[in-house]
Amino acid sequence: MKESLERKVAELEQLLKRVALEHSPAALASSLSAEDMVITDAVLRNKLGIEIFTLDTGRLHADTLNVITAIRERYAYKLRVFRPDPAAVSEYVTNFGRDAFYQSVDLRKSCCHIRKVEPLERALAGKKAWITGQRREQAATRTDLKIQERDAARGIAKFNPLADWSEGEVWEYVRGRDVPYNALHDQGYRSIGCAPCTRPTVSGEDVRAGRWWWEPQQVQECGLHLTPDGRLARAKEPA
Repeated sequence: MKESLERKVAELEQLLKRVALEHSPAALASSLSAEDMVITDAVLRNKLGIEIFTLDTGRLHADTLNVITAIRERYAYKLRVFRPDPAAVSEYVTNFGRDAFYQSVDLRKSCCHIRKVEPLERALAGKKAWITGQRREQAATRTDLKIQERDAARGIAKFNPLADWSEGEVWEYVRGRDVPYNALHDQGYRSIGCAPCTRPTVSGEDVRAGRWWWEPQQVQECGLHLTPDGRLARAKEPA
């Protein structure tokens, strides 16, 4: 690996060790993306006491779910899987239709809340910190992303250790260490969410252009990283 990436890997591992030591219990909220697989590899290879969980929305691609099996086979680690409340899903489908999220931004956000945000709240219950694979390059809404933040909505610390990583560096790590990854990445998917809400990107598009592609770009967040009033959660890095 290049010297700059080696430095970033060392910084990543140092940060994760600090999180495990000073913010336990902590957890990685993995979307099973290439970014999250970088962090997963660092956590499990170094045997850090950080839990890793994922949210199975019920609408994920089969290739995404296959990553759960790949992690178990490669690292002998079983991810915790959180799923949406069946009653809430049923009520949404009955009232609006299974794919009603195409009809309006509000219906899409409601679906995301049921399938992702509420399960995330359960997954983070009792945690002192959570870790994400977000990067500044991924979208215009993430350009001011900090490596360490305060999640004011939940009252816990939040870490984005790959904030300053490039997409190329993520893939150099993944391929250089033979880290398992979602096969959809080889089919043009650069950011992967639920199957009906994700498409491959084309040359020149932003990394996340394939997410909720039918909506205005400024609203293309699922709610996991939003404040209760709908703004993107941001806080100054602690001194």
